[in-house]
Amino acid sequence: MMRNMAGMMKKVQEMQSRMEELQAEMATTEFSATVGGGAVSVTVTGKGVMQAVRIDPAALDVDDIGMLEDMICLATNNARADADAAMAARMKDITGGLPLPPGMSLPF
Repeated sequence: MMRNMAGMMKKVQEMQSRMEELQAEMATTEFSATVGGGAVSVTVTGKGVMQAVRIDPAALDVDDIGMLEDMICLATNNARADADAAMAARMKDITGGLPLPPGMSLPF
């Protein structure tokens, strides 16, 4: 039984190391989304930190600032969704598809 426990602990340590590597990688990986036919582009890191916003000058309409604000929000949400999907796929690889206990989310 001790041999099984030692093997399990080794696997947990390996998984934790891989998750730490993934977190570091995602902090520097960029995800971009463009909306409005190229009017607005947003880039975020895999950790959700916004890196860049690009706005086509043609999208600047003083009489419709609300539309520009909506496009910025949409592009940001789309880029973050792409980052979240990439993280989930990588986590599935690391955990072997095992579900996490209720209330536990990764990365820790």
